[in-house]
Amino acid sequence: MKWNELLSCVKEDSVFSSSVLLTGQASPAGIRRQLDRWVKAGKLDTLRRGVYRVKAPYGQGQHPFAIAMHLRKASYVSLQSALAYYGMIPEHTPVTTSVTTSRPEHLDTPAGRFDFRHLKKDLFFGYVERALTPGQRALIAVPEKALLDLLYLTPGSDSIHYLEELRLEPASTFDHERFKELAVRMNSAKVLRAVARLGNLWHHEKEDQRL
Repeated sequence: MKWNELLSCVKEDSVFSSSVLLTGQASPAGIRRQLDRWVKAGKLDTLRRGVYRVKAPYGQGQHPFAIAMHLRKASYVSLQSALAYYGMIPEHTPVTTSVTTSRPEHLDTPAGRFDFRHLKKDLFFGYVERALTPGQRALIAVPEKALLDLLYLTPGSDSIHYLEELRLEPASTFDHERFKELAVRMNSAKVLRAVARLGNLWHHEKEDQRL
């Protein structure tokens, strides 16, 4: 395979799996050797085994959320990354955080750091596909589920101190009723306590703003 053939194969998607090339009459060993040569030549980055990124100026930049979807197919962006995406937490999040029903994993890659947290299959809900940039899309938790995932996966998240330290600012699209409904669906006593205490915090903050 020649370089232009690779670019034609992956098209606008600068992140790809080697499996898309290992079809037809192509020699798997030959394809892998060629990919290794392009990595050494500085044309490709290896993000993980079998997943590559076309480097600039040959490929377009990829949003970290889109890259996360390539690194772990059965996942969606959630927790701090989704909350920052919706403007609900003030801090910049240097790690892209996702949840998956498979094993947890942390990856340090040339494209950034990625954390995949394990979530039970019956809790794998509450996400939508969103357009990030032209041609790039990713599965992202809705604001309410992103917060619930964080509460569920964080030890001690039902403490007042932890909830205050989050400095949460509910997004304009945040649906408080859906937040409560999804919390009930998660069937976690800790999450329900955290949701109730968060409700009290937000209520008191509104009262203080009126004074």
